[in-house]
Amino acid sequence: MTDGVQGQRAAVVFDALGPVYEEAFAHSEAHLASLEWLLGRLAPGSRVLDVGSGTGRPTASTLAAAGHDVLGIDVSPVMVELATRRVPDATFRRADIAEVPLQDGSFDAVCVYFSLLQMSRERQSDLMGRLARALRPGGSLVLATVPVDVEDVAVEFMGQPVRATSFAAEDLVALLNRAGLAVESEHHAMFTPAHPDAAPEPHLFLYCRREETQPAV
Repeated sequence: MTDGVQGQRAAVVFDALGPVYEEAFAHSEAHLASLEWLLGRLAPGSRVLDVGSGTGRPTASTLAAAGHDVLGIDVSPVMVELATRRVPDATFRRADIAEVPLQDGSFDAVCVYFSLLQMSRERQSDLMGRLARALRPGGSLVLATVPVDVEDVAVEFMGQPVRATSFAAEDLVALLNRAGLAVESEHHAMFTPAHPDAAPEPHLFLYCRREETQPAV
């Protein structure tokens, strides 16, 4: 999910949450709707990268059940172990996505569900450029986040202390455009995770396509 110390912090948080995270977010209709959108754009046997794959549900499980070749990357060893058991038809690796080599044009789709929020803005920008280049021209990317204008703010997430960084919606769209991604549509929703320490939070889902011509690096 993140780089260096940020990645270590994220691993601690999600190791502690484990299956509780999946249970808290399993009823997100917006998440499921975004997967349906993605499935409608993929050719049979497409190669999909799931960044911050968590327990593998619902993202990797939905895509793998539809016959796609899914690679999940997560910094949390607990999450990777859970995902490997729960979604045996997908492949999962414990790694920091910032350190994973990504070949240009090697994926038909990329999923980035709430996996940027513990990265610095510089790391988020760098990663989105790499992910855009890893998509084949015309490939699809779905990104979900909490669209608030904050940087390195201490918050409590489901009982776990974290430091969060995010962008306002329009600034995130601009970042994706600079990376070479066209935002075809966006969906805003309020969501309350099923957890006693959770509060309602705004969610933003961006449905994107890689431009045929990538910006100069």
